Amino acid sequence: MDQKSSTLLEEILQGNRRAMAKAITLLESTNPESFEQGQELLDSLLPHTGKALRIGITGVPGVGKSTFIEAFGLFLIEHGHRVAVLAVDPSSPITGGSIMGDKTRMKELSQHPDSFIRPSPSSGVLGGVARKTRETVLICEAAGYDIVFVETVGVGQSETLVDSMVDLFMLLMLPNAGDELQGIKKGVLELADLVVVNKSDGVQESQAITTQSEYRKAMQLLSSSKNSWEPQILRCSALEKQGMDTIWEAVKSFREALQNSGEWE
Repeated sequence: MDQKSSTLLEEILQGNRRAMAKAITLLESTNPESFEQGQELLDSLLPHTGKALRIGITGVPGVGKSTFIEAFGLFLIEHGHRVAVLAVDPSSPITGGSIMGDKTRMKELSQHPDSFIRPSPSSGVLGGVARKTRETVLICEAAGYDIVFVETVGVGQSETLVDSMVDLFMLLMLPNAGDELQGIKKGVLELADLVVVNKSDGVQESQAITTQSEYRKAMQLLSSSKNSWEPQILRCSALEKQGMDTIWEAVKSFREALQNSGEWE
C-alpha cells in the first residue's frame, strides 16, 4: 500500500469524514485503478469492522423517511452514539445521475460532528440499494460509527437485498392503513422487524392508532422472518420528535432477543 493510501487508512480509523468520502468515491469509481486502490483500502479496514448496529429503513414515498432518520439519528447522538446514514436515491435512467437531496432534507443531522451522511446513486440496481452499499457500511464501521442506517428507494420486492445486509429492518407507514396495505408488497411486510406508523400527531393521531391495530391484525397472518422475535407495530411523530425512545427500546429488545437465541450472528 502506498503512502497516500496509508494516510487515508489512518484518517478513516480516526473518523475523518473527508477521508471516508474519498474512500467511498474510490470504491464507486468505474476507473479500474481507483477501484483497485479502494478494494485494497477496504481489505485493510476489515479487521476494524462489524461492531455497528445496521438498520434498514424503507417506506412508501411521502412517509417522511428523511424526517424520521433525522429525528431518530439526533436522538441516538444525544445518547452517545455516532450515526452514519447511507441514503440511496433513485438514479435517473437517462443521465445515470441521482438527485442528492438527502443532505438538504436532513439539515440538522448532516451538520452534526457525530454523523456522516452519504447519498449514493442506485444506478438502477435491483434491490433499491447502491451496488457499493455493503462496502460503504464497512467504511463507516471502521471509522467508529456504531449505528448505520441504510435508507432505500421506495418499497418493492427489491428490499430483500437490503434485508440481507442489515441487522434490523424497519418499515415506515402512513396513518391510513386501508389504502396502504394494498400498496405494500406482502414480501416487504414479512421482512419487517419493526413497523412504525409515522405522522402520529394532531388530527392524524386517532387515524394512526387505528392503523396500528389494523397492522397488528395483518401481521398475525404473516410468518415472521425471525424465530425469536414477533414484529412490533409502533407509532411516532418524526416532526414532533415523539416516540423515538419507544422505538430505540424496541430495537434494543430485538437485539437482545436475537442474541439470546443465537439468531444474531
